[in-house]
Amino acid sequence: MAIRVRGLSHVYRSAGKSVAVLQGLDLDIEPGDYVALSAPSGAGKTTLLSLLGGLEPVRSGSVIVGDVELKGLTGDALAAYRRQTVGFVFQHFGLLGTLSSQENVELACALSRETRTERRSRSQALLDAVGLRERASHKPIELSGGERQRVAIARALANRPRLILADEPTGNLDEDASRRVIELLEEIRTVRHCTLIVVTHNRSLAARAPKNYGLADGILVAR
Repeated sequence: MAIRVRGLSHVYRSAGKSVAVLQGLDLDIEPGDYVALSAPSGAGKTTLLSLLGGLEPVRSGSVIVGDVELKGLTGDALAAYRRQTVGFVFQHFGLLGTLSSQENVELACALSRETRTERRSRSQALLDAVGLRERASHKPIELSGGERQRVAIARALANRPRLILADEPTGNLDEDASRRVIELLEEIRTVRHCTLIVVTHNRSLAARAPKNYGLADGILVAR
C-alpha cells in the first residue's frame, strides 16, 4: 500500500500553548515497504503513526494512503478506513483480560461480515500463524509478554490489513522476545505483501528495516 505525505503538520494545545510536533513533513512509502522510525520521546513518532492510521484527523497537509485522502475524513469515514485498511500493534498489547487468546482475536474478527463459525475458524488460523495454537484457551495473565504481543499481532491481522502500524511493539519485552516479535512482523509483511511501519526506541531493531528514519524538529531524517 503506497503512502504519500506532503506538508504534514500537527499542533497540540498544552497548558494554553501551541506545541508543534510535526512541521511540513514529507514521506513516500511504496507498496510492501518496511519502514522503521526511531526518535526520542516527544519527537512526534506516535503522532505520525496516529495520523497515518486514522486515529487522529489530518488538519494540515496531505496524507494519501492507497487511494484514500485522509484529510477531511471524520467519524464513520475514519472508522471505515481503520477497519478496512489498517492493523495496529501497540506497546501495551491492549488485550481484554477476561477473554482467552482466541476470544480476543475472535472479537476483532467480529467486525467482519463472517459468520460466527467463520470467525472462530479464522481466529484459530491467525493464532496458528503466530505460533500460539496451543495457547488459544489461555487468558493474557497466563501468557508471557512475548506471547501477549503475538496474540495482539494475530488480532491486528483480523481485518486483513494492507498497512500494519506497530507503535513500540517491543517496548515491554526482553531482548529475545523483542527479536522474535520483530521477526514475526517481518515474516507477516513478506507473506501477506503488506506495508509495515514500526516505531521503536531500539536503534538495532530499527536498523533491520530497509528504510530507517529519525525525527528532528518535526521533519523526517533518513538514517
